[in-house]
Amino acid sequence: MGTALCSAFGDVATMNMIIVDAQMRGRGLGRALMEQVIAIGGARELRLTATADGLPLYEKMGFVACGEVCQQQGIAQAATPELSVRTGDAQDIPTLAALDLQASGMSRAGLLGAIAAQGEVLLCENGFALLRDFGRGRVLGPVVARDAASAAALMAEAARRCAGGFLRVDLPADAGMGETATRLGLQAAGGGIAMKRDARTRAPSEYKTFALVSQALG
Repeated sequence: MGTALCSAFGDVATMNMIIVDAQMRGRGLGRALMEQVIAIGGARELRLTATADGLPLYEKMGFVACGEVCQQQGIAQAATPELSVRTGDAQDIPTLAALDLQASGMSRAGLLGAIAAQGEVLLCENGFALLRDFGRGRVLGPVVARDAASAAALMAEAARRCAGGFLRVDLPADAGMGETATRLGLQAAGGGIAMKRDARTRAPSEYKTFALVSQALG
């Protein structure tokens, strides 16, 4: 009748795959599932990406909107990165996970390692990205970088490697990468509302998340 998952990443947990069968909605199942995964999350900062339908329930359960997530996808167009981008491997993951922790507040070495084992690691002087098979084609994320120019170069290299094939990326709206994605052939195709509960103050970081692993996993 329904599902809800809690993915723990150190001091942060993401709530995802919160689904109730359409014929069973309105009976309190969504709230019951959320209460269970919130309990699993415990004292961590909790994050999720909400649909418009789910927003009222999440607000009642203490989640506060903190931004938007924009999904962009399409047939990737070949592009030439304006900065040098090279291929990394699984041995780079400990270093990259430390940068990801700075940018996102999430301890995700295991997740990033699993993605790298089956996908591609893209590196530039001031950032990194992961590219993997997913659904209809490939998905790019996360993209973590010190500046927008580095993030744009990583996205361009991903589009070059996927040229002519389907590519998806989930972008925080405030990251400013929407126009870059559009130029690479990726059009807006939905998204959601980023929400947090028990948000914590994080130390400032030089690195920023320009694209998510996914809407579900942040």
